[in-house]
Amino acid sequence: MKKYFALALLTLLAGALYAQDIALEEDPPYNRQTGYGINLNSNAGLIGGGMIKHTRSINNQMYHLFYLDVVNVRHPKEQRAQSRLSGESFIPGKQNHLLLVRPQYGRELILFRRAAEQGVQVAASFSAGPTLAVIAPYLIEYRFGSGNIRLEQYDPNRHPSFDQVVRTSRFGESLSQSTFGFGGSVRSAVAFEFGNFRTNVTGVEAGFMADFLAQRVIMMPLAENKQNYFSIFVNIYYGSRN
Repeated sequence: MKKYFALALLTLLAGALYAQDIALEEDPPYNRQTGYGINLNSNAGLIGGGMIKHTRSINNQMYHLFYLDVVNVRHPKEQRAQSRLSGESFIPGKQNHLLLVRPQYGRELILFRRAAEQGVQVAASFSAGPTLAVIAPYLIEYRFGSGNIRLEQYDPNRHPSFDQVVRTSRFGESLSQSTFGFGGSVRSAVAFEFGNFRTNVTGVEAGFMADFLAQRVIMMPLAENKQNYFSIFVNIYYGSRN
């Protein structure tokens, strides 16, 4: 945990030093910017979720940052298997899905500003806010006997044999039975924005995210489960500015 806070602090300090080299201007080159994109992170699969990033100018170097992402969290022990009864895939031992919804506020500091028509702009940011944990049950169809198949949340006491799993439900069906948890999150990142348009922007942002939940989420009851989550993430986004 300490190393993530140290890295975040170093990012901010480095940004403050580099920002001294930016030439002062009477007005910021743009007043606001909004970007939408996908999130890839070390706690999820190939694509972790989606994100929205909005900034508003304070001065020519500093911007208000409003950030929102919704990401899926996978347990590191998750592995897919095929049902011997139907051939469909499922995750043995999984009891709950976990989605994290993170609205955050912070500041973005311009380190290097791109030219008016082309080039790369580099910015550092830090933000924090609440975390909403959406805990959706992992539902499986389980055969208890001939002709006795029930759709239930996986429970190792009720479902001792993975050979009797028929299939899993659709995610939307699980989501409709969700419960919720709460916590907080902090985020530190560096963004690289490029393009050759004055009003459009394409960006790649990389950084660290830490989530601290008020409760331990049981994703896989037969494995170790966490209350706090740390991840490295990359956002790829496209947006507009004015």
